[in-house]
Amino acid sequence: MSAGTQLMTIEAVPLRELAGLLGHTRPFKDVPPDALQAISVVDRVKAKAGATLAEPGQGSIYYWLVLDGECRADRVEADGSLSTVGTAQSGEAFGETPFLTGKMHAAFLVTAVRDSDLVRFTADQFWALMACCPEARKVVLADMSMRLSTYQAEALHREKLVSLGTLAAGLMHELHNPGSAAKRAASQLRENLMKLQDLSLRSSGKLKTPDQLQCMHSLLQHAMKGCHASALSSLEQADAEEALAEWLQDAGVENAFTIAPSLVEIGFEQEELKCAREYFDASSFSDALNWLQALVSSVSLVCAIEESISRVSDLAMAVKKFAYDDRSPVKDLDVHDSLQSTITILGHKLRMKQIGVDKKFEASPSVIHTRGSALSQVWTNLIDNAADASPAQGHIEIATWTEPANGNPSDQGWLAVSVTDHGPGIPADVLPRIFEAFFTTKPQGSGTGLGLEIVHRIVTQKFGGKIDVESEPGNTRFVVKLPLSGTSTNNGAGTKPK
Repeated sequence: MSAGTQLMTIEAVPLRELAGLLGHTRPFKDVPPDALQAISVVDRVKAKAGATLAEPGQGSIYYWLVLDGECRADRVEADGSLSTVGTAQSGEAFGETPFLTGKMHAAFLVTAVRDSDLVRFTADQFWALMACCPEARKVVLADMSMRLSTYQAEALHREKLVSLGTLAAGLMHELHNPGSAAKRAASQLRENLMKLQDLSLRSSGKLKTPDQLQCMHSLLQHAMKGCHASALSSLEQADAEEALAEWLQDAGVENAFTIAPSLVEIGFEQEELKCAREYFDASSFSDALNWLQALVSSVSLVCAIEESISRVSDLAMAVKKFAYDDRSPVKDLDVHDSLQSTITILGHKLRMKQIGVDKKFEASPSVIHTRGSALSQVWTNLIDNAADASPAQGHIEIATWTEPANGNPSDQGWLAVSVTDHGPGIPADVLPRIFEAFFTTKPQGSGTGLGLEIVHRIVTQKFGGKIDVESEPGNTRFVVKLPLSGTSTNNGAGTKPK
């Protein structure tokens, strides 16, 4: 301020002496000289180029009239950079906005672009001018209206840029998981192909009977039929894996307890495998089952890659939907299958920390109407955060259930999903802020602070649902509730399937 002040000279002069100069300015062009009697003396300011006329937060505000020269108003950004808001040329005025909006301080940094000759009016003089000069008042109010329109347009533009920045950051956050999953699956698929090649070479020298060929053909058809069987609860899946593993081990199959989970995941049962045990000798049966497991695992990995690429495509489509309304039809989505797909995509991370997942899928019905696959973003963020919070060799619980309506005949109740971890918990002072954008407690570079903000926005705005969190050391539980009766199809949810 001091440097700017040294570039200015201020002289108090009678306003009537400036009447000739005032007549060449927009506000005073049509003002009769005798209308200015309410204002006797004003400050005439001579400012050299670079002089500071006003600073943000400055308490003394003025209404300025540029007799000659040019001035510029800049917004001082958080990083110290300047964004030009507007300029005032010879014959123009500025500074009415703080007075007319009730502000008691300057909002912008105002400097002289070149040597300038100005007149400034104090608050009392400005209001006297507005009261005694209808002609000047008309111009001042027109300037005010124009400036507010400009500010509003700029504010909307800035808001759009912030939204685009938030969207871009969120997109990068969401692309990480499917991208990493696809890369890991491709690497594992390469290993499986080598294993399949080795097993195929070992069995190629042995002639196959028609029964053996028919059996392998039926098993191959099942393996290639789909990516996953219907999702099982943790207890059901564990029981099925243990029973199949013991059956395979009794039959002399190598790697029985490694093979069983892959076969159960895609829906194989003992009954379908009996043909192989019946038509192959013990050694050939073991090779055949290991070949089948490698094939099944490869199919699952291809499915994981497809799901990851589909997730990337869905996220790219989300960018398009940011600019255009979503006109795609609603579809049925089984929440259990959606959860299982997410667990599959995050499976490598869970295995790296040896984290168990206990599933209690008890919701009935578990199908909702929805647009797109935004729920996968919700599950990905909640389960990924739970995995980060969990200690090594810990476990996560994922449960679903339905809740009845609150006595409203048109309300068919809620489908609830909870994700629980047993990490250190969320501090009480942090808990109220966890759904804020860019708020994170993770170390710098480890989190964007957008995950839970995305979750909250999707659940509440897209589905008309709600999300709650309870946390204490050793137990953190997020509960998502989606309306089974649905909401408007404009926000993503529909009515309960019949």
